[in-house]
Amino acid sequence: MRSRSVLTALAAALAAALAPVPAQAHGHHGAGRHCPQLSKDLPWYGENRAKLQRTIDERGVCSPHWRGGKHRPVAAFDWDNTIVKNDSTDATIAWALEHDKILRPKDWSDTSEWLTPAADRALTKACGTRVPVGEPLPTSTNTACADEILQVRGEAETMSGQDAFEGEWNHRRTVPEYAWVPQLFAGHTVAELRSYARAARDEALAAPVGSEKRVGTHTLPAYSRYYDQQKDLVRTLRKAGFDVYIVSAGSEPVTEEWSSGVGIDRAHTLAIRSVVRHGRITTWTRGCGGTGVSQGEDIPYIDGKRCVINQEIFGVKGARAWQKQDRRHRIAIGGGDADTDVAFVGDATGTHLVLNRNKPEIMCRGYDDADGRWAVNPMFIEPLPRKEDPYPCAEDAFTNPDGSTGPVRRDDGSVIPDQEDTAYGAEA
Repeated sequence: MRSRSVLTALAAALAAALAPVPAQAHGHHGAGRHCPQLSKDLPWYGENRAKLQRTIDERGVCSPHWRGGKHRPVAAFDWDNTIVKNDSTDATIAWALEHDKILRPKDWSDTSEWLTPAADRALTKACGTRVPVGEPLPTSTNTACADEILQVRGEAETMSGQDAFEGEWNHRRTVPEYAWVPQLFAGHTVAELRSYARAARDEALAAPVGSEKRVGTHTLPAYSRYYDQQKDLVRTLRKAGFDVYIVSAGSEPVTEEWSSGVGIDRAHTLAIRSVVRHGRITTWTRGCGGTGVSQGEDIPYIDGKRCVINQEIFGVKGARAWQKQDRRHRIAIGGGDADTDVAFVGDATGTHLVLNRNKPEIMCRGYDDADGRWAVNPMFIEPLPRKEDPYPCAEDAFTNPDGSTGPVRRDDGSVIPDQEDTAYGAEA
């Protein structure tokens, strides 16, 4: 009996010695897989790489809780100035103006339900009526026309300083000058717009960093670059089993062409979806959360980005898609650079990545770091210098649906105090 007990003990000890080590104890290997790691050769600010890596390890293929399949964790990122430096939508508009690709509308007021009579008159005067409706405007040579289009898009005003948009809209679901971008390309096919985006992208990627160009009398960035850190992050997330999405307030065909440069396909690129009729883009867009078709009354903008993620990724239908969901129906990692991204980035359950462009609400939430998972990083190329004044979080950094402003509040209703800028580039 004694020898039998000894043999039993020896067998148990041997079994324990040969038992598989839990995935996390392997460090770089779990469940027989290589655990994807962010490159240590690419600089991140502070502990941001570690924060992102922690979420990758917690949720990815090396997690002891990994399930895969339809349960794969999700990461979602804004596009312009988050994955790439500078605005791909503006680059595409500039290219289109330089190559006479904007078609003359019958009436400029038809392009947006909020366009003011002053803007209608300014655009009509500058662009003229001699070109037949539906034919290309000569914006490469007509400086005045190019200028008015760029000023309305960029500043929501005419060249003379009059408001370009008026009326009522939900300021957490849309902004007229953003919605106006796909409306500018009405009359084109989706394939044509994609080709313009590709041409603009290739030109911008070839231009020297820091270079500028003149379109009309406007000076615009001439270059763009995919951030190396973000390319590495997307690549690592995908290796770790994450579904990675782009969620943009740009035109979907434009964003799709640019996002392909980091390996994101069209099915994983969500942006403003224009209604296409008879093969041509119209001034109408598809809504979210049961709102239907409109002229841009809701687009992927602030709460609209949350809605699109909930609806298109997690299958939440109807008005519920506008609401913050339970943890099982939320992204693990969210990344953005502006207030338009604040809702979905804040919904992330693992890491909230913010690139600092001095946008008040998202910077207030980032620096407040209520759950200890916010990661604020200077822009990787030409980062902004330190903002001298604190962000007015306790005063007016939050934009209400009616356009008024107020304090930024945490989920528990408490007000975030004003925040100093601490993650910035070298002083100019």
